[in-house]
Amino acid sequence: MKLNIPNETSRLRAVILGTAESNGPVPSIEDAYDPKSLEHIKAGTYPTEKDMVKEMEAVAKVFEKYDVKVYRPKIIKDCNQIFTRDIGFVIDDVFVKANILPDREEELDAIQYIIDQIDPQKVMRPPVEAHIEGGDVIVWNDHIFIGTYRGDDYADYIVARTNKAGVDYITKEFPQKTVKSFNLRKSQTNAMENALHLDCCFQPIGKDKAILHKNGFLKDREYQWLVDFFGKENIFEITKEEMYNMNSNVFSISEDVIISERNFTRLNTWLRENGFTVEEVPYAEIAKQEGLLRCSTLPLIRD
Repeated sequence: MKLNIPNETSRLRAVILGTAESNGPVPSIEDAYDPKSLEHIKAGTYPTEKDMVKEMEAVAKVFEKYDVKVYRPKIIKDCNQIFTRDIGFVIDDVFVKANILPDREEELDAIQYIIDQIDPQKVMRPPVEAHIEGGDVIVWNDHIFIGTYRGDDYADYIVARTNKAGVDYITKEFPQKTVKSFNLRKSQTNAMENALHLDCCFQPIGKDKAILHKNGFLKDREYQWLVDFFGKENIFEITKEEMYNMNSNVFSISEDVIISERNFTRLNTWLRENGFTVEEVPYAEIAKQEGLLRCSTLPLIRD
């Protein structure tokens, strides 16, 4: 398989879509990876496997409609395998295995049969000290945008997934790219104040547009850099509540077709007004785990 991911929006041809099958019991409070899951565990509103399977099948149907080749992870009993974006990502023709939370390593094993179809010289794994997850890596032509957390207390935050060593690794391995990192706001306890990954507060769409949430960034000048890069007139700024509901975590099938959650009324209206075709799907249950459409997809080939 020859990989090709030049950016976030070129026509999609092949993708790994996660699975909600055999998702396991509701996690304990101690085992929650993020504040939003924690909130729903405590409230007794954590999503059921049945509902999440149904939501993911709706996305699979959209991919089928657009003739996209869909791979799924091998099912591991009682394991949450929804968020494939965490475990790997593609830059140009290279597959990078992410250094994820150690107890999620088996999720990578479940997609190894796909990785085995790639030229081994085009598969890389960062050294153990370089933490990086796919949700923090956004490939945009000659740029790579990376979300990180630069605080000295990085090790104290389970919601901090990409460190400086991770950014340095990508910078070194892809010297032909301009790598720009962004310091993200983190909270273990308040999902409204937590940008788990860069794609929770920013995503490029179309040819020159972006969805953005200012409060996700700890440094105003880094947020402003993105505003200047895309142009204020090309940005859809989402509110704190919309960020909490994961409005920036839509997924592009092409420069003019976007899969979005059906309840994102304001965003979906704006997208259509700006010439996009919006494929609406139900994904509100999966969103309770602080991830949405981009988080549960791992693109392999775009035109």
